[in-house]
Amino acid sequence: MRIAHVLNRNYIILTLLVIFVSCTPNSNSFAPGAPGDDPFWAYSGKTGIGTSYEMYVDGQFEANSQTGKVSKVWFSVADGIITETMYGLIHHAQIKEMQFVIVGDDFVHTEQDDTESTIEYLYTDEHDRPLSLAYKITNREPNGRYTIEKHVFTNPNEDALFIRVIFKSTEEGITPYLYVNPHVANTGGGDFASVTRKALNAFEGETNLTLTANRKFEKVSAGFVGVSDGLSELNEHGKLVNRYSSTGDIPGNVAMIAELKPMTSDGVTYDFVLGFGQGQNMSEQAARNTLKTGYREVLANYNGEGDYVGWSDYLEQLSELERLSSIATDNGKLLYASALVLKAQEDKTHAGALIASLSNPWGETVSAAQPATGYKGVWPRDFYQVAMAFTALGDFETPLSAFEYLPKVQVSDDTQGNEGATGWFMQKTHVDGNLEWVSVQLDQTAMPIKLGWKLWQKGILSDEKAKEWYHKMLKPAAEFLVDGGKVNLDWNTANVTPPSTQQERWEEQAGYSPSTMASVVAGLICAAELANLAGESEQAAKYLATADRYEQMIEKTTFTTNGPHGNGNYYIRISGSGNPNTDEKLAHNNGRPGFDQRLILDGGFLELVRYGVRAANSEYVLESLPELDNIELEDNLRVKYLFSFDGDNKQYPGWRRYGNDGYGEDEVTAGNYGPNTPGQRGRVWPFFTGERGHYELASAVLSGNVDVQPLRETYVKAMEYFANEGLMLPEQVWDGVGVAPEGYRKGYGTNSATPLAWTHAEYVKLLRSISDAEVWDNYPNVAKRYAQ
Repeated sequence: MRIAHVLNRNYIILTLLVIFVSCTPNSNSFAPGAPGDDPFWAYSGKTGIGTSYEMYVDGQFEANSQTGKVSKVWFSVADGIITETMYGLIHHAQIKEMQFVIVGDDFVHTEQDDTESTIEYLYTDEHDRPLSLAYKITNREPNGRYTIEKHVFTNPNEDALFIRVIFKSTEEGITPYLYVNPHVANTGGGDFASVTRKALNAFEGETNLTLTANRKFEKVSAGFVGVSDGLSELNEHGKLVNRYSSTGDIPGNVAMIAELKPMTSDGVTYDFVLGFGQGQNMSEQAARNTLKTGYREVLANYNGEGDYVGWSDYLEQLSELERLSSIATDNGKLLYASALVLKAQEDKTHAGALIASLSNPWGETVSAAQPATGYKGVWPRDFYQVAMAFTALGDFETPLSAFEYLPKVQVSDDTQGNEGATGWFMQKTHVDGNLEWVSVQLDQTAMPIKLGWKLWQKGILSDEKAKEWYHKMLKPAAEFLVDGGKVNLDWNTANVTPPSTQQERWEEQAGYSPSTMASVVAGLICAAELANLAGESEQAAKYLATADRYEQMIEKTTFTTNGPHGNGNYYIRISGSGNPNTDEKLAHNNGRPGFDQRLILDGGFLELVRYGVRAANSEYVLESLPELDNIELEDNLRVKYLFSFDGDNKQYPGWRRYGNDGYGEDEVTAGNYGPNTPGQRGRVWPFFTGERGHYELASAVLSGNVDVQPLRETYVKAMEYFANEGLMLPEQVWDGVGVAPEGYRKGYGTNSATPLAWTHAEYVKLLRSISDAEVWDNYPNVAKRYAQ
């Protein structure tokens, strides 16, 4: 009934607007062409993301006297334009894109397709290190006829996005048009739109957005994408001939367009605000209040200048920032950006909910007809990496809030629909805990135990709190790592028998995995210490005995002695049956057929060293490195690649996830990941450069000769090169194999997902590890038992 009431209310408002606007000359009422073209998401290679900094109140986000209201708006930037902008929950996209169409005497351009774009930070220190996630984007027409300069940030005291735009031209007769494609309520096909010269409005259900400016629009129109959205008319006539005040009562993929004042050589400045709310009154108020506050005050608040509390205040809290900057080779630019980016990718309704990326992988070819989170969800694995990076920075509040969030994604008797085993952590969830993917990945169940142990060791959790969390969350997780059980949640009815996992860290294969077993063994050793703290010596003994049994199984189940590579002795990616010396085929994945398990190399065995299960000089580890690093292998099986960057002749290393990886662009057609076209190929993931840097540090420490300079100049610098112009680190970089999609360059980010929180976290941890001369997320209690 409430939804119907809201729809009726909004329809009445639309009707009144239609009556008003239809009285103006050359204006029609309802736009034709519903529902418009099929909707899609935007390009995923973001060069910037942003949101306001909010302070915790007792570990939660609440309005307070220092930062005021909690603003729940996030934005992203790609190809020089504003792309997915979220409101409410961090995965609730509200627009696909906002850009300008530029019309001259002999051309019609769009910013995304026809300009050359640069991006820089609006607020930096004397070393050009970013102090907030406010951006200056400059889009230039290649022939120099016009430039569009945009300043983008959010209002910390309203649910609103602020965009200042300065238009300049070198010739007369050039007119910009504002174009917005809403995807309200996280879908692109169910929207309604209406326009006046004062505001552009769109809604779906209860969620509304309002776009207004500091001066009236010259002409406006609303329509359906691909049919009546105004772009085709601009391309054909160079002006809006038919204008529509509303899209009527049929939902669809809508767009809104507004003609602005012609450009001049002196510049024409507009302040645009995109306000959000539950109902049009709220979205309009958020926009009006933001305009009234004005550019300078909103930006100062966002930055944390003067008495305002903003992003610069968060950076000042990070006790390790300056020390770690001395390890960086770029004076700390990427480090500062990483700290901001990691904190920005936390939901503000569910404090501590750390997502993987503020992007939808290969978004422009992914349907937006139904709601989608993309990477804007919670994976306990990525979550763990980010929480450990926060502790490396000296931020102890965020990892504590994150740890306290975790029960929301742990399977219990209270989990809706669960009729099976409990204690394990769900594969992927929305930030509110709603399940999305439900395969069992044992490393994701071990990592919360390891995180809890780390927080206890650092004094972030007191003894009493550690005991409380042991009983509440960590003991059930440890019990599952010991006993496994019959899962019965959603579609998943598997019998899980640890240490064999239903899926390893790449979410595709079942069996015995070196990286999974490393995490499980370390998790059980940590659980044993916490059990002893809680006075449960029998449980502790059980966890230790189980860890010892699993540890003895690692090489028996994952190290082949008759493989086809090198001398035949090396860790493989995974063994389904636990016999690594057979020709057992792995399952098909991502369009690639399953190969003999012994063919597939994977650097996951380095996690054995990171967590302390194996020493860096373990014979098994040393025998596996040459095969992993063999650049003479055929491209499909090859893992390691070398990269050179502009102005630097040195070659820097990068690694793919594993041989025969299909999670990436098609090497024959250059098409986006499908899924499951036969030419798909997974590319190089930059965080492996960080993982290898950690291994090389561990090896140097063991040898007693730690020279940080080679580590900085190889692994740290490589990761800094992998960042894009906006200092965003990607999930994958182009490896140069096959047909390159347009605009791709070897060593630079693809369209999979940028920024990836895991990559930024690995970079932060690498700096901390080198600075400390010890691996940051090593577990000394584990190493003492197994790696002496």
